[in-house]
Amino acid sequence: MRILLTGATGFVGRGLTPVLLQQGHEVSAAVRRTTSDLDSRATQALINDLSARQNWQSLLSGHDTVIHSAARVHVMSDNSSDPLAEYRKTNVEGTLNLARQSAEAGVKRFLFLSSVKVNGEGTKPGNPFRADSHPAPLDPYGISKLEAEQGLRALSAETGMEVVIIRPVLVYGPGVQANFLSMMRWLYKGFPLPFGALHNQRSLVALDNLTDLIATCVIHPNAANQTFLVSDGEDLSTTLLLRRMGAALGKPVHMLPVPGWILETGASILGKQAIAQRLCGSLQVDIEKTCCLLDWIPPVSVDEALRKTAKHFLDLQIK
Repeated sequence: MRILLTGATGFVGRGLTPVLLQQGHEVSAAVRRTTSDLDSRATQALINDLSARQNWQSLLSGHDTVIHSAARVHVMSDNSSDPLAEYRKTNVEGTLNLARQSAEAGVKRFLFLSSVKVNGEGTKPGNPFRADSHPAPLDPYGISKLEAEQGLRALSAETGMEVVIIRPVLVYGPGVQANFLSMMRWLYKGFPLPFGALHNQRSLVALDNLTDLIATCVIHPNAANQTFLVSDGEDLSTTLLLRRMGAALGKPVHMLPVPGWILETGASILGKQAIAQRLCGSLQVDIEKTCCLLDWIPPVSVDEALRKTAKHFLDLQIK
């Protein structure tokens, strides 16, 4: 199968490309400039940008499937005067431009990497999001992803092109950045952390599990026109995640049993409510539909994925 992949140089794209190639697919990676940071077996296809002005026709010719993982990504602080308008340019208008041209080029299936933020920012413990839960995005990024999903479903109904939507939770793995990397740095340096008394529950997804699901959705007949949530299938409190990440790093974990409400109050005073939500709040997803409809189980356990992530991090420290 010939696949056009956007976002090939991103965290997910770099992990996904070798998986697709290993399964015998031909992969064309849409990139803004040629790079050595890609599996050499993939073909690099140059594009200008991901806006509604991009002409994709020459790149799409002969491709069966498009995997659209590129996006204007979520950032903790956005300084633009109209963040939603900026997200819409890439995540909605750019996505639908690519999808419409894909349908015109005869692409059979369009996979869209969305986000759990379409569902919302948090759940009550034991009450996870489900694929059919009513969407409730709260920030511009989540709103733009929902609008893209809605546009893709309408386009599918109009053209007959199959659309598959995948909403990952927080993705981690070798080379992870942002808050997960900061957490590993804290543990590696042995900093005492005030997170020893948290009983929240959060779903995460290892990069290996996400890429395996995406590859499954490329070929599985039951994936057509479905929306899937994805996680590792094991939810962890922040406290337990830190302890198991510390074990993977081979480092003792020093944590103070500060109650969550104190951390949330302090974060609110400092204007860091979003960070407090990620550390103290719960966000769980139910992947029963994903597993049953696709006959899929996450191939990698949490501890195995943490060890792989830790090894990559430790190798960089040695260098």
